[in-house]
Amino acid sequence: MLFQGLGGLGGALLPMILIFGVFYLLLIRPQQKKQRALQATIADLKAGDKVVTTGGIIGTITAVKDTSFLIRSADKSILEIARTAVAGIDAEEKK
Repeated sequence: MLFQGLGGLGGALLPMILIFGVFYLLLIRPQQKKQRALQATIADLKAGDKVVTTGGIIGTITAVKDTSFLIRSADKSILEIARTAVAGIDAEEKK
C-alpha cells in the first residue's frame, strides 16, 4: 500500500538507492576505515621500525624524511621509498 503510488521512475529508483546503501555499508566504509588506519600507522613510523612495501620489499627504516623513508633491506643496501609505498608493518615485528 505504501509503495503503490510509486510508479515508473520512483519504483525503479528505490531499489537502486537501497543497493548503493548496502554497497556503501559493506564495501566502501570498511575500506575507508582501513585506509585511515594505514595512514595513521605510516605517520607514526620511526627509525628502527620494520616495514613491508607495496612491492613486497621488507626492510628496517633507517631515516625518516618528509615524503620518504630510507630503509635497509639487506646488509649494505639502502633504499629510498615513498611514504605511499609502505603497505604496513612487518608481521614478524608485531609478534
